[in-house]
Amino acid sequence: MILVSGPNGAGKTNLLEALHVGTQGFSPRTRSDAQMVRFGADAGRIVLRGVRAGTPFETDVVFAPREARRARLNGDVLSSAERLRHEFRTLVFTPDRLAVVKGAPATRRAYLDRSLGRLVPAKAALPVEYGAAVGQRNAALRRLAAGVSTRDALVPWTEKVAALGSRLVAARVETVEQLAPRFVALAGELGLESAGLAYDGDPPTVGELDQRLERDLERGLTSFGPHLHDLGVSTRGRELRSYGSQGEQRIAVLALVLAEAEAIADRVGSPPLVLLDDVLSELDETRRRALASMVVRGSQTVITATAAAALPAEPAQALVISNGRVQRG
Repeated sequence: MILVSGPNGAGKTNLLEALHVGTQGFSPRTRSDAQMVRFGADAGRIVLRGVRAGTPFETDVVFAPREARRARLNGDVLSSAERLRHEFRTLVFTPDRLAVVKGAPATRRAYLDRSLGRLVPAKAALPVEYGAAVGQRNAALRRLAAGVSTRDALVPWTEKVAALGSRLVAARVETVEQLAPRFVALAGELGLESAGLAYDGDPPTVGELDQRLERDLERGLTSFGPHLHDLGVSTRGRELRSYGSQGEQRIAVLALVLAEAEAIADRVGSPPLVLLDDVLSELDETRRRALASMVVRGSQTVITATAAAALPAEPAQALVISNGRVQRG
């Protein structure tokens, strides 16, 4: 575990963002490269060197406004910077990740599909394939409603949405089954009693889609399937999105990140890199101690705090950031 401390605005979040970009090829904060480039500079560059499974590695990511991001791994040019995510596993907690619990269902679906890609890599393409099929069916619905197509032309897309949707639901359920027991245990350690994690939605069938055809024609949209499902996050039977405090929501998101880290470690035999930004500021002393115990149990965790004393554990390495410069603590 590495503890990075320093005052607000010193650059702690920037350091974690750089670690994420250098191992995943994209920022967890923004999709705009212009927002990652230092004011007054034309481009930015992140170079990371380390050891993975006993073998040294180096990643090199270059980004600039209005230019395609470029990345190298051990000197080899990658087809895209985001190819790095297939080589390295990195999870991140930031305060804005509370949207995973308190936000709209689409945010939780996106989170679940990212977890699916990390925990069930063979099925990682399913969300994109299913989304494309729904888009094609929606287009066919609008053509049929406009009188420029036939119902027969809609049938193949209905069948494809049903087939891919069923596979996607099964993959999501498989992912939740890997996460749920770990989430419940970790949330409990952090003081979130009787936590729950459940997938909310049934696989689509051709029959169900056909029953909704008239409604779908009116709206030009497919009204049933996993593109409308949700991930239920609860405590003591209460949905955290509507009835949880911000503190409870924060603990739930943290428990989700740590649960996925455990699941990945069990699957591949080595832990992912876990980046925890400003995670201690709203935890009481008991919960800080519980988190410290969890982080020490695992490894490859970088955690930020405004003061080193905020973490009641001895880190393997302590760094201090001041005015954008990093020094050993």
